[in-house]
Amino acid sequence: MTSDATKDLNRTQFGANAANYATSEVHAKGASLARMVELAEPQPHETVLDIATAAGHTAFAFAPHVASVTASDLTDEMVALAGERASELGHANVTTKVADAEALPFDDDSFDIVTCRIAPHHFPNPATFVGEVARVLRPGGRFVLVDNVVPSDGDPDGATGDFYNGWEKRRDPSHVRALATAEWATLAESSGLTVVTTEEADKQMRFQAWVDNMSVPAELRPELLEDLLDGPEGFRDYLRPAGATQADATFVLKEGLVLARA
Repeated sequence: MTSDATKDLNRTQFGANAANYATSEVHAKGASLARMVELAEPQPHETVLDIATAAGHTAFAFAPHVASVTASDLTDEMVALAGERASELGHANVTTKVADAEALPFDDDSFDIVTCRIAPHHFPNPATFVGEVARVLRPGGRFVLVDNVVPSDGDPDGATGDFYNGWEKRRDPSHVRALATAEWATLAESSGLTVVTTEEADKQMRFQAWVDNMSVPAELRPELLEDLLDGPEGFRDYLRPAGATQADATFVLKEGLVLARA
């Protein structure tokens, strides 16, 4: 699939499911939100760009700490939703912008902090995305990325990562590829950024919410559950599934975090 076709699919998928992300517990309340703010050390005079903001959760986490936040997204419906929620929540310093993560419509050296959370696995060209982040960051600026990741170690032939990415893509056709945390760090360094720290943390997921967020057709859900419970050993070891039905099944995703400086 071409990059343009992938982005069109992203618009379709997330345009149709925008409202789900406003109430998604994983996106709205995940522990990585507070950790991103803690590591970025935002200052009252600084400006933030949040890329692929979706319902705006990351933008709103930073808003009380800085002068302004630009919440950007590829999808018109997400941008509209983030703008509505910013008004509802009283974040007067948050503005919204339709923007492609791989062709940001901002000048060089425009922002002190750039964030992107639980979205880059949808980007067709991760290196281009990180290059754009480096371009719009001011000298000394910080880039904080959080995304679902595949194993950095213990998966020598990539079989676990490949199975996970295929499974995820069946749920959400706009999924491209979850990278390993180490891959994100390498991309940051290759774009001229200096990696300050990398971290990984477990994220408990409910199968029902996972399929509901993307409005997965009813006939596909049993197949996805079967793969979760009976997939390859490495995949099951990585996701640690529990439960036996769509209503009670859970699993654990790994979130990788990268903090880098311009």
